[in-house]
Amino acid sequence: MSVREALLDAARDAAVAGAWATTRMADVAAAAGVSRQTLYNEFGNKDALAQALAHREAERFLAGTAEVCRNSPGDAGDCVRAGTVWALTEARHNLLVKAALTDESAGLLPTLTTRSAGLLALFRDNAAAVILERWPHLDPAEVAWVAELAVRLTVSHLVVPTEAVDVTADHIALLVRRLLATPSDRKESARVDL
Repeated sequence: MSVREALLDAARDAAVAGAWATTRMADVAAAAGVSRQTLYNEFGNKDALAQALAHREAERFLAGTAEVCRNSPGDAGDCVRAGTVWALTEARHNLLVKAALTDESAGLLPTLTTRSAGLLALFRDNAAAVILERWPHLDPAEVAWVAELAVRLTVSHLVVPTEAVDVTADHIALLVRRLLATPSDRKESARVDL
């Protein structure tokens, strides 16, 4: 295991234990078996360490959502629905996400909300890439902003769940389906809605 991974594991352990707010950089370094200077050389400060931890966890979520999306039958809405169900279900069981959402004193919630621009871009770009991989005829710029809407809605429901995961996923899928419909699909949908 690399020094970086050992440090991230130690930081994750502290966050999951509910001790992130009181954890010092020296504590993380000691838990990883390295010097404080090594930790500072790798991450610079505690905020950068938290961001790196969030990005590592995001990579795990990206892999899972991409896999279920690639393997889902149907259209882009179905793809996004599968990814949304997987992400929200996984997040509810993920100890680090739970710590970020429930331990207000830890200061990790902003990595999902006010300081989440980097994570949102990462999820948006990944979702757009998977959709375009399966449906290359779609407009990339349109797919990018629709993917951003879907990601933002998913994160919003993660932070403040207001309905069941399946219902949230159905709503997001419907939005994606309608926004990415071709002009002829939209005309057909309008006729059906009448």
